[in-house]
Amino acid sequence: MAAAGRRARAVRRRRQPRVAGPSAEGKPGPAPHRRTRDEEVSSEEETESAAAGRRREEAASEEEVAETPQEKKLRLAKLYLEELRRHEEERAAEEEEEAAAFPGDLVGERLKEAVLEQQGRLRRPAAQDVCPPAPDAIRVLRGHQHSVTCLVVSPDDKFIFSAAKDGSVIKWEVESGKKLCVVPGGKKSTEGQPMGHTAHVLCIAISSDGKYLATGDRNKLILIWEAATCKRLYTFTGHRDAVSGLSFRKGTYQLYSASHDRSVKVWNVEENAYVETLFGHQDVITGMDSLSRECCVTSGGRDGTVRFWKIPEESQLIFYGHQGSIDCIQLINEEHMVSGADDGSVALWGLAKKKPLALVRQSHGTQGSAQDLQQPYWVSAVAALLNSDLVATGSHSGCVKLWKCGEGFQKLEPLCDIPLIGFVNSLKFSSAGDFMVAGIGQEHRLGRWWRVKEAKNSICIIPLKCRAGAPGPMAADST
Repeated sequence: MAAAGRRARAVRRRRQPRVAGPSAEGKPGPAPHRRTRDEEVSSEEETESAAAGRRREEAASEEEVAETPQEKKLRLAKLYLEELRRHEEERAAEEEEEAAAFPGDLVGERLKEAVLEQQGRLRRPAAQDVCPPAPDAIRVLRGHQHSVTCLVVSPDDKFIFSAAKDGSVIKWEVESGKKLCVVPGGKKSTEGQPMGHTAHVLCIAISSDGKYLATGDRNKLILIWEAATCKRLYTFTGHRDAVSGLSFRKGTYQLYSASHDRSVKVWNVEENAYVETLFGHQDVITGMDSLSRECCVTSGGRDGTVRFWKIPEESQLIFYGHQGSIDCIQLINEEHMVSGADDGSVALWGLAKKKPLALVRQSHGTQGSAQDLQQPYWVSAVAALLNSDLVATGSHSGCVKLWKCGEGFQKLEPLCDIPLIGFVNSLKFSSAGDFMVAGIGQEHRLGRWWRVKEAKNSICIIPLKCRAGAPGPMAADST
């Protein structure tokens, strides 16, 4: 009986399935690995595997203990930044390769400049490149019989248009200095004839594409010309006194005019139409300027104000700073401007502030023998190289002065003096900034308070950039 019991228990043990030992979680684990007959078993392999596993476990535990969550975030952030830096370097290298392959592709750069210009934040450091010319490098062009009162340079820098107190308008070629077209001044009572002006021409402007030319005179008239042929197209009337300022809005045929009748008028030259009139100045308007915005700036003579006109809103910003009659004004960019007055001061303005950002009194010195009788030289003309830090002023002090707008347009720093005899009634820079043009007269453009007899009524072309060792252009005298 005992033997039979042992046999029965042995049979039951053979019929029971084999079960693996419990796993780490307390659940049945997989069956143990059975090696085949051909598989070699090495005690060294088993020992190395166990040691490697122990090392990995120890390293992981050490890392978990040594690195906090904040340190882990910092480490991952550094890795991410390093990846971004590497990506930026690769992209910069690709852009350099593209620029080298396509050197003429400047569309993106021009678009960027256009945006900055519209915002008034485009800055070109031009003052540092100015080279004061030798006296014999200044070309003198003569053709007007009376004092030159105003001039303008064509957008392509190839031509100069000038006008004078004798009513004449002349078109000059810059390169040769030749007169390409002369429209002589007429006599009184001949205003209806299709010729030129019959009174002093006080202002001149050209459209930004060089198609139209506009001139204004003491007879309250604005004449519109075809710039290429000097053919007279239209006559604008409406001002009740002398027209003293003209400016085309950049990129359009919208024309702004200012007058001694204290008003600003807006015209559409393409459609030969009047648009509107704005009022605000309390004295005669002596000069004006505009750029691409639908705005313009004016100098108000003895009302002591510079005004910035917002045409669509029919509103204006008023600026105070000069102590005398403000006779000239010019925009430097969309946010800054420069003006000159008969108290000898030059003011630098910003639209965000109603007082000058910089003011230089007696900028051209004083005249008179006795100490108590000395008077400052009037500032009769100002000019600015568009979107740069270079400004010029003129007087009858015997020189044109160049200035740098320094310290972010907070300071006017003198650069050099260019000797010129006579009243500097108009100044203009070329678009490229490589030369400047001055209109010289024996008298001030707005009156006859003094007369400089030794002066020549002329146009002076002043080179501003010279190559080292290169001779300047020879002086020319065209009669």
